[in-house]
Parts: sequence; structure tokens; C-alpha cells
Amino acid sequence: MGDSAAADGGDNSLSGRNVVEEVSRLVEQGKELQESASALISRNSQEDASLRQRALALDSNIRNLRSFIDSSVKKGNLDSKHAEKLSEELSRASYTLSVGDAATFLPCKSHGRLLRMFLGPINVRANRKDVQLKVKEEYYRFRVAFGKHH
Repeated sequence: MGDSAAADGGDNSLSGRNVVEEVSRLVEQGKELQESASALISRNSQEDASLRQRALALDSNIRNLRSFIDSSVKKGNLDSKHAEKLSEELSRASYTLSVGDAATFLPCKSHGRLLRMFLGPINVRANRKDVQLKVKEEYYRFRVAFGKHH
């Protein structure tokens, strides 16, 4: 843009034709950006739904298998020591699912009474790691500030 102004005699304005072309170019760039953003959001939504479905299925399968192991031990179809080892493995899988990044795709568990009192019934789990860290920092800052006043 600065070069065309200098070519026009340095009056710091674009010629009428150049302005029309520049407006058209910027409008087209805006449309392309909107389409790209829309496509990205759509892809992310589809991936999010797929991951949510997989996380829910895995959580359900872990629960079902844990229940099956318990009933098999009660019926005498499975040795209790072997069942204990299997339950430990399932507990590891469940723990990984509940505290790892995949946990963001599971339904939110009930929060403490104090947190519900302040925030109401909202999902306080953040999807992105940087957002999680920022929320954690803000929480600790609030806790320290609140602790100093009381």
C-alpha cells in the first residue's frame, strides 16, 4: 500500500481504482479466512465428538469388565488373586483415563460443595493444557489472596 502512495506523488492516499481493488482483495481474504476457520471448527468438532465417544466407550468397558471380574470371582469362575491383578490393571487404565488429557472428554464429575457454591453447576475442566495451567494459576492466586484477607 505504501508503494502505491509513493507512486501517486506521495499524497499518502490510494487512487480510486486502487482503493476499490484493495477493498475487494481484503473482502476476499476475509471470506477465505472465514471459510478456513469454519472448516477448522467443523473438523475439531468432529474429532472432539469422536474422542468423546471413544472415551465414554472405554470408561463403560472398564466398568463392565470390572463388574464381570467381580461376579466371576463370586461364582468361583476366576481365582481371586488373578482377579486382583486384573482389577489393578483396570484401575491403572481407569486412572489414566480419569486424570489424563482424555479426561476432558468424559462427563464432569461432581465438584466440591464450596466450588459449586461459588461457580454454580458448570464444567470447570479445560480442554487445552495451556488453559488448564492458566486456570490453575488463577485459582492459586485467588486462594492466596483470599487466605491473606481471612
